[in-house]
Amino acid sequence: MDLSSVATALIFLIAVALLFDFLNGLHDAANSIATIVSTRVLAPQWAVFWAAFFNFIAFMFFGLHVAQTVGSGIIQAAIVDDRVIFGALTGAIAWNVLTWIAGIPSSSSHALIGGLVGAGLAKAGFSSIVWWGLGKTFVAIFMSPAIGFALALLLVLIVSWSFLKVAPIKADSTFRALQFVSASLYSLGHGANDAQKTMGIIAVLLFSHGMMGDTFSVPFWVVISCQAAMALGTLCGGWRIVHTMGSKITRLTPQQGFCAETGGAITLFMATYLGIPVSTTHTITGAIIGVGAARRMAAVRWGVARGIVFAWIVTMPAAGAISAAAYFLSGYFLTGR
Repeated sequence: MDLSSVATALIFLIAVALLFDFLNGLHDAANSIATIVSTRVLAPQWAVFWAAFFNFIAFMFFGLHVAQTVGSGIIQAAIVDDRVIFGALTGAIAWNVLTWIAGIPSSSSHALIGGLVGAGLAKAGFSSIVWWGLGKTFVAIFMSPAIGFALALLLVLIVSWSFLKVAPIKADSTFRALQFVSASLYSLGHGANDAQKTMGIIAVLLFSHGMMGDTFSVPFWVVISCQAAMALGTLCGGWRIVHTMGSKITRLTPQQGFCAETGGAITLFMATYLGIPVSTTHTITGAIIGVGAARRMAAVRWGVARGIVFAWIVTMPAAGAISAAAYFLSGYFLTGR
């Protein structure tokens, strides 16, 4: 390929990566706003502005550990080329669109991880996989909703005892105000963990083109572009998934919404600090189930929850299969072979 073709392919793939980031915000907007909308603390149109703002400024509060993991800790950076990135993004985007149309809160994060693994396997087999990085991500599939569940359940118990002698009207108004704080924290965690996944993709793409020398890093323009793309996607909303997350799993009060968002935010903060690309969908779903179970187990619509869990299970292999197919097909128009 000549220099102009390489530049065109690079620009095209960066644009596709930012499209994925936008769709991530669109698909996962519900994660940030479902609880605050379902408790009627904020109307949907205002909630998305609130969430998008905190999605955008998340880079000011967190390091880029997750971007490092995605860029060099899932598949070997040395085997990454344009076709691998194209395959990974195609698999993730296709699965995101399918689940968004169906209103299923699947994981954009694990669609991307599945896409990377599928394309890596298609190119170089099992030697392409960074097993420790993939292993900790796989563990997080189970741990992030479990931690979100446990923290939300614990918070419900703490605040219930703390407000035992407080008049219900006063308690309700207090938690309506506190939900602005908890929703902000969750949106910060969402923006930090999810946007960094696309940062890692673009950074490893630049690295594969020799634009970073021997050191893998994330340029600031990549950081700002990814945060802006995610915030824009959040602004466009994801109302079908909001309904599933905010009301179909369990009915929420402002107190429960505060506990779910706070438990989810703490989980995301820890994961982002440790550089683990977790699913914000998994995390907030676990937290919402936790607050529902704190009331009584029957308060949780377990049939809906089982459907969501099924979507989690099939996300990585489905996105990986699409990614591998896209890798092979991409040879016809990215390399001419």
